[in-house]
Amino acid sequence: MKNILRWTIPGLAFLFASCDSLFQYNPNEETLLDREKDLTAKNIARISQLPVADTTRFILMGDTQRWYDECEDFVKSANQQKNISFVLHAGDISDFGLTQEFKWVNEIMLRLKYPYVTVIGNHDIVANGSATYRKMFGPLNYTFAFGRDRFIFINTNSREYAFDGSVPDIGWLKAQLADNPEQKNTIVVAHVPPFDADFDKELEKPYTEALAGDPTVKFSLYGHQHRFHDGEIYDDGVHYYLTTSMGARGYMVVSTWKGGYKVERVEF
Repeated sequence: MKNILRWTIPGLAFLFASCDSLFQYNPNEETLLDREKDLTAKNIARISQLPVADTTRFILMGDTQRWYDECEDFVKSANQQKNISFVLHAGDISDFGLTQEFKWVNEIMLRLKYPYVTVIGNHDIVANGSATYRKMFGPLNYTFAFGRDRFIFINTNSREYAFDGSVPDIGWLKAQLADNPEQKNTIVVAHVPPFDADFDKELEKPYTEALAGDPTVKFSLYGHQHRFHDGEIYDDGVHYYLTTSMGARGYMVVSTWKGGYKVERVEF
């Protein structure tokens, strides 16, 4: 027995020491390959090289979370759409904010024919999710323009910041709305809509008034509630659209042109 113990204990020590280099013990590890970093900037650069037509068509989808098979089916369906320029992911890329979840979804989304850009969701902030998001995609708030449209992506996940008045950043939003010398159509994209319980109620009115006060804002896009929903919620001229989750197997196709737009629901 003493001989067995003498050999077993060192053997176990060697085994665990060896395993340390083989296995990742920390699920919050933020290790990314170079090709997995700064995806927002890389995809915006791709979008900027696309030809501009009279009508721009793009896809709004979101809430991939744990629905990897359904996300693969989404990619197949999206690739069959005609004249799509890019895809907007409305957040909740991950379920638990784990780096591996972001990587899995990105691997699936890379099969799209089109570049894709994202906005951060409430599940993406869990654990070290926001740090991973910044490394993998980029800033939580950002803008880009394509054709006649200007897109403002803003973090609206107020609950994850304890409703402390910082999210969404109303000052930043107003500055972006004001910075539109060409008067492009402005489309605000976020995860949590302002009429949701996870949106800071103290900021709901300032947020919606900022959108309604800008004549270039005709509609705004969201995910989060895992359902299709739309309406002029505040009777102020701004139409709010929510796309459903990958689990519910749906997305929206948005078309914009000078003086108008159309939003279509797609189930796959």
